[in-house]
Amino acid sequence: RCARQQHPRGSHPFNSQILQFEDEDCHVPLAMVFTLALAYGTVIILGISGNLALIIIILKQKEMRNVTNILIVNLSFSDLLVTIMCLPFTFVYTLMDHWIFGEAMCKLNPFVQCASITVSVFSLVLIAIERHQLIINPRGWRPNNRHAYMGIAAIWILATASSLPFLIYHVLTDEPFRNITFDEYKDKYVCLDLFPLDTARLSYTTTLLVIQYFGPLCFIFICYLKIYIRLKKRNNMMDKMRDNKYRSSETKRINIMLISIVVAFAVCWLPLTIFNIVFDWNHEILPVATCSHNLLFLICHLTAMISTCVNPIFYGFLNKNFQRDLQFLFHFCHFRSREEDYETIAMSTMHTDVSKTSLNNNNPTPNCWKCEYK
Repeated sequence: RCARQQHPRGSHPFNSQILQFEDEDCHVPLAMVFTLALAYGTVIILGISGNLALIIIILKQKEMRNVTNILIVNLSFSDLLVTIMCLPFTFVYTLMDHWIFGEAMCKLNPFVQCASITVSVFSLVLIAIERHQLIINPRGWRPNNRHAYMGIAAIWILATASSLPFLIYHVLTDEPFRNITFDEYKDKYVCLDLFPLDTARLSYTTTLLVIQYFGPLCFIFICYLKIYIRLKKRNNMMDKMRDNKYRSSETKRINIMLISIVVAFAVCWLPLTIFNIVFDWNHEILPVATCSHNLLFLICHLTAMISTCVNPIFYGFLNKNFQRDLQFLFHFCHFRSREEDYETIAMSTMHTDVSKTSLNNNNPTPNCWKCEYK
């Protein structure tokens, strides 16, 4: 799942045969570069603005600092790191075919990339666990804020430890270009992961695929499947007891959201996961000696990075309370003179009370939103 810093057209360090370019003009078409730059720029802007807005909204209000929102802040922070460290560096490196950011960034960039992606994935896992306990086992163990902070610390330690090989084995070298006669590759360097043994590299990257994709995907799928079944049964029971169209529509909306979360997670990361598996285990079938390799990688990578924009939508902005707080953040909040107005919004089994404090006619102030997740 990590966008490992290998030479864009080479699958193994120092394999000069792979780097024999048949066409001196092997460059990505300008129109394609513009399209990719526009797409990457859009994802960067949406990823940064969406995650920052989510973090600011939650941190500004102490009432919102519950387990769910603490985990969402951690997810948004790690997604910010992914957006900043993965998108621009990988895009520039892949298009330029050489590394221009120095030796320190050659080691630091893939390390931060891998760590932040791991944190993002396991933040989704912790959110799934928290929702599972609230809905499936509401009378049993329920995580509190202290548990949330402990879980966050644990996944950051795990992410740091699992990313250390990138910090240790990445090197900046010109070795792949020494047998190339093109002037454009003179004095150019690439950033490569140079493991002592190829079997060690394969073992490590395969383990990462399990830790960062297949394992979390299966776990999240099971959690949300159980939640989906429980909510559907609860909705059927309530339909027999009384006709409640509002609660029925809310349950349907929640079920659709849960399905969308799992599908989005799987779809966003599947292309890059397949690319990495093929790259590691059967790189000969990839068009490594042509520009198609670069385009294929960038498309797979961009699809994975879209998850940084999707997460704030699913975990924040589809919540009506967050929508209102976002309007308040950008000064679109309407002033009201009513003494008190309550609106109750059901989201999963979390009962959300939004208390809108009245305005004093003599001293008008903005509405104060109080969100309490029970």
